Amino acid sequence: MIEELLPDTVVAVETYGDEDAAPLYPEEAAVVARAVDRRRREFAAVRTCARRAMDKLGVPPQPLVPGVGGAPRWPAGLTGSMTHCDGYRAAALVRSADLAALGIDAEPHEPLPEGVLAATSVPAEVERLRRLTEQQPRIHWDRLLFSAKESVYKAWYPLTGKWLDFTEADIEFRVGPGDGFSGGLSAELLVPGPMVGGRRLGRFEGRWTVRRGLIATAVVVPHH
Repeated sequence: MIEELLPDTVVAVETYGDEDAAPLYPEEAAVVARAVDRRRREFAAVRTCARRAMDKLGVPPQPLVPGVGGAPRWPAGLTGSMTHCDGYRAAALVRSADLAALGIDAEPHEPLPEGVLAATSVPAEVERLRRLTEQQPRIHWDRLLFSAKESVYKAWYPLTGKWLDFTEADIEFRVGPGDGFSGGLSAELLVPGPMVGGRRLGRFEGRWTVRRGLIATAVVVPHH
């Protein structure tokens, strides 16, 4: 599901359960030593996905410990993103020479809890979601927006080392041909963007899909 949203240079591995999760490295286990069992299983399963992606890229498996801001510290020469939600875990990795950054996110295809949309959106987004809901009422656009904001942040943080508030990106969705359950997205950054390839970026681009009761989004930042 995630792989179809990403360029061919990206290796994505996903799973719909935790049964085949490999044991954690000691330094990883220490991070979740006091976490509840569900959190430990998610943590292990998504890192198993990431290590399988490393293997496909010819990189030896190694620990993935969260760094400052919670983002994983990737092996030298790689960048990537991980996501997990109920019943789904995924990791996407790429060589740093091929992409500047990427972000992925998966969410259950359900409405957001009351009040979350108002706290995480800008007025223009709310108006566009209203129109999209009229056009395609079978999609929970509020949850899709939330997922896209997560993907934008995951691509933003490695490039800047700074927090990006949900209201500091204005996201617009495009509905693709076919059944209307996939398409593209553009995120206008409402604060000064990162410098990539000698240019300051003002916008990120990505894609989205809805299937199997899940929403998935991905944002990629090329070397301009």
